[in-house]
Amino acid sequence: MSDPVVTKLAQQDTTPWYRKPNLRLLYLISSQHASAFDSSMMNGLQAVDSWITSSLRVAWPDVSNLFARCDLRLPLVPWVTDVLGRRRAILFGSILMIIGAVIQTASQNFAMFVIARFILGLGIPFAIVAASSLIGELSHPKERAILGSLFNSCYFIGSIVAAGVTLGTFAMPSDWGWRIPSLLQLTPSSLQILFIYFLPESPRWLISKGRGEEAFGILAKYHAEGDMNSEFVKAEYVQIEKTLEIERETAKVGWRELVATSGMRKRLLIGAFLGLVTQWSGNGLTSYFLAPILDNVGIHDNRTKNLINLANTCWGFLNATILALTMSRFKRRTVYLSCTISLLLIFSGWTVASAKYAMTSSQGSSRAVIAFIFLYSPAYNMAYNALTYTFLVEIFPFHVRAKGITIFQWFSRMAGFFNQFVNPIGIANAGQSLFVERAAHYCVFLAFEVVFVYFLFPETANRTLEELSFLYEGDQLREQKKRVEKEIHVNDKSSEHNSEHDKAESPSHTEHIS
Repeated sequence: MSDPVVTKLAQQDTTPWYRKPNLRLLYLISSQHASAFDSSMMNGLQAVDSWITSSLRVAWPDVSNLFARCDLRLPLVPWVTDVLGRRRAILFGSILMIIGAVIQTASQNFAMFVIARFILGLGIPFAIVAASSLIGELSHPKERAILGSLFNSCYFIGSIVAAGVTLGTFAMPSDWGWRIPSLLQLTPSSLQILFIYFLPESPRWLISKGRGEEAFGILAKYHAEGDMNSEFVKAEYVQIEKTLEIERETAKVGWRELVATSGMRKRLLIGAFLGLVTQWSGNGLTSYFLAPILDNVGIHDNRTKNLINLANTCWGFLNATILALTMSRFKRRTVYLSCTISLLLIFSGWTVASAKYAMTSSQGSSRAVIAFIFLYSPAYNMAYNALTYTFLVEIFPFHVRAKGITIFQWFSRMAGFFNQFVNPIGIANAGQSLFVERAAHYCVFLAFEVVFVYFLFPETANRTLEELSFLYEGDQLREQKKRVEKEIHVNDKSSEHNSEHDKAESPSHTEHIS
């Protein structure tokens, strides 16, 4: 199929995103900071003395169990995102996270800590679903993948700060060893609230609410640096308008839309798959239980554990940022296949090194495990970090986009619940032997990921969101193309007529002035 008109016009723009002042501002939507800070902080606290001896830490599996129950509230996320708008959803989620962080810092007993974790867990998906949608819908088609990838690489900024804070407080004898990291959890959510006032609403959402003039102005500002006469912006606006028109004609009401057609069921399957694999590819071990893993290979000093955690987090941010800026140049399927195959090979080596240490207590095997932990980071970030939200925004049409990303969040959080509840029991009770067994299970699952990606992942690179709206629906795709080209043709004729009319009036107007 030949490139549609909007894609052709987008490719003619050779100015990179970092030279466009208005587009650069989108990078400030870093909602992953808050989620990352929370994850890295809870990981780092496992090596903070005052947390280890705290009664709250003893009951941590029960906390994670209740923490997961806030997933029952996830159906509210797309409603808020679609009805109130992307920006208000980010604001709502950020306020919830601030409330949760305050309660967590002030926790005097187990009940207060549980309530804090519940509120934090409720607020995070509102910010993530809305922000990932907003970035995808605001970005220039040519730079959508880069900005979506940078959004996810911001995860490591929060992780680095949290890892550094827990490194600085790990030896504090008082409860402030874990209260200070909890207090600083206010920072990323506060920054989100500040930055969101400098950013516009999604032009897709505005058009869907009948605010087309406002949407056109936003597209012109961010995609043509303020040029209201840009041919690309005019064509893009028509494409968005006509695509939403067709979506309204064919869409069904509510969540059942996600299972109504074969194409939607494929999207749902991919969204659920990504939710599981972004947690079950072995990364849950290093994200939450790096300290016990290091114990299992003979590293028991808490300062050393926190240094490894901080170094691994900094390394993750470095390679994730580089990969975010480069992976968008390649086909999506190619990147995902490279990612899953690399993870399978690295985790297999990690498993063998762990098994050898369990049998021989060899220092070489211990160092090999640490090396594989550091190798794992770029292999995972290649696709699961760099492309996941970009890919989700691309495969789900506008009217179900928030629901699709919420489905991803639900499966991701349920898989994360498994990581938090099941893994610590196994690592604590059976030590290295069970870890090796569990690692072997991860290898089998990674092999399944390779097969799934090969057979079921579609290619989405180098297309606008509207050109991908009917990825599996051939009839609607043809109707969309016909309506868009017809409308652009009518607009071109109107512009030519107006231009000729202006030229015809120009001599008499000049003569009258004379």
